[in-house]
Amino acid sequence: MPGKKRWSWLVIAVLGLVLLSMFVPLAFLLGLHNGFHSVTHTGRATEQRKNDKVAAFTPPLIKGGLPTRVDGLLRNPGPTLPKDFRRNVVKKTENKTTGFAVPTQVFNPPPKKHDVGVGSSAEGTKTSQVTGQSEKTCELKFGSYCLWRQQHREKMTDFIVKRMKDQLYVARAYYPSIAKLPKLDQFTQEIKQNIQEFERILSVSSSDPDLPPQIEKKIQKMEATITKAKSAVTDCNNVDKKLRQLVDLTEDEAKFHMKQSAFLYQLAVQTTPKSLHCLSMRLTVEYFKTSPDEADLSESLLNPDLHHYVIFSNNVLASSVVINSTVMHAKVSRKQVFHVLTDKQSFFSMKMWFFTNSYKDATVQVLNIEDLDLLEGQPSSHLSMPQELRVSFLSTSKTRTEYISVLSHLHYSLPRIFPSLRKIILLDDDIVVQRDLSSLWNVDMNEKVIGAVQFCMVKLGAIKDYLGKEKYDANSCTWMSGMNVIDLVRWREKDVTRTYQGLVQRLTETTTLGATMLTFQGLLFALDDIWVLSGLGHNYSIPNAAINKAAVLHFNGNMKPWLDLGIPSYKIHWRKFLNKENRFLTDCNVNP
Repeated sequence: MPGKKRWSWLVIAVLGLVLLSMFVPLAFLLGLHNGFHSVTHTGRATEQRKNDKVAAFTPPLIKGGLPTRVDGLLRNPGPTLPKDFRRNVVKKTENKTTGFAVPTQVFNPPPKKHDVGVGSSAEGTKTSQVTGQSEKTCELKFGSYCLWRQQHREKMTDFIVKRMKDQLYVARAYYPSIAKLPKLDQFTQEIKQNIQEFERILSVSSSDPDLPPQIEKKIQKMEATITKAKSAVTDCNNVDKKLRQLVDLTEDEAKFHMKQSAFLYQLAVQTTPKSLHCLSMRLTVEYFKTSPDEADLSESLLNPDLHHYVIFSNNVLASSVVINSTVMHAKVSRKQVFHVLTDKQSFFSMKMWFFTNSYKDATVQVLNIEDLDLLEGQPSSHLSMPQELRVSFLSTSKTRTEYISVLSHLHYSLPRIFPSLRKIILLDDDIVVQRDLSSLWNVDMNEKVIGAVQFCMVKLGAIKDYLGKEKYDANSCTWMSGMNVIDLVRWREKDVTRTYQGLVQRLTETTTLGATMLTFQGLLFALDDIWVLSGLGHNYSIPNAAINKAAVLHFNGNMKPWLDLGIPSYKIHWRKFLNKENRFLTDCNVNP
């Protein structure tokens, strides 16, 4: 009996397996038949829509069509990159530095409002940013570089080529998704042919003149193909991924080229031109070859009744223009005495230049600042020039960039350098004089220490980060160097140098600007605005009437008149005071 039961269970199991093997294929065939019916129905609808001249392929699977952000990017695609462009050219760590802002998201986030801030700019100067609406504004990051770029923007010679690259990238983004749909085999072949045609053309064309004739028809054909692909049922994740890569790569490329261009601009600004370097070397060699005898000028140099002008500079040509323009407009040049303070490297070239060039009846003295006993019996180690601070204003209408030039630490040693003088006029080496300055010696400064043109575009409250916790009037105007009248008698009485040194010790950051503005609080005499016109080193929109009216032109900013980057329309006012027949200028190819 147990044996019969065991065999009966085996028979039942075998019968069950037989029945199961019969019903499973039958169910599979029924399901496959229904699937064929669905595909066939969809295919007939597709063929019917293909014959429609207006539209094709309304997507039935995704309600509302493609995501809004993807569709928007497809309708307005950005420029594409060459295949060999590597994303790692710009490292991710650069996002932590100050420079061209890179958004943290692929799509534009809402603009952020920011308060007054201070940071390092790409131009190597300190930046004071006034409250604005967009942190991506070019001038806030790169200052005068953006102004220069706008004026020197080259005409595009590859506009159509870039447009074709845009279309090619979008077509490539859609092609993998379209190719997966069996019902769109004909359309897939059409996209493939257009892609191959564009790749062939772009492989031999880098600019618009290289393109073959009838290219506009090919572009229109590709545009129609892309429009058709946008309406098809595609894998949005794949398209979204491709276009995100496009945005990321384009962002990286734009950031890289912007920072590279700004760096090269700043390098050109800070590098001495080859012609000026040649001039300095030739003059130095000539000095040691000839060993010129110096005349005894001690009587004029120490006479406090004469008009003494002080210039800090290591630029031979710039100093010469300042002195020449001042002397040419002076009614009585024999009363003028110029003291040029330079460093050891430029000392001998300066000596040779002013020995071989005369400036009417004016007297010129060249001093090596490193040989002077200035601070507590210790000689100065280097020449410190007036410093410039870039301030950018961002408003709802436009951005404005200004450069404020301030005195350096070395300027506070003037009473020690010239102990016998009572009054001096301090001139920067980036100015041009257009009027007689003799009337400045008769100005009553009301017992003030320094006379300067105020710069009320920037108030002290706008640079509060430079002023620490010191007391000041936030509504007071700032002021610039360039041309300043200094009463050395009042300077010594007020002990201005000691005041400045105390402020420097208390202010740990950006001491030059903050300490200078605070030192002369209540000691500044405001000169009339007509005396100095500033901005010729960065502002392209200064009217000619204002230039012709000003007594002194100040080329504050990065685009100095002796550089190739200088603004051409302003450089003519500087060039006319060069001696074009000088043999050293000719030998060194200094083109005026």
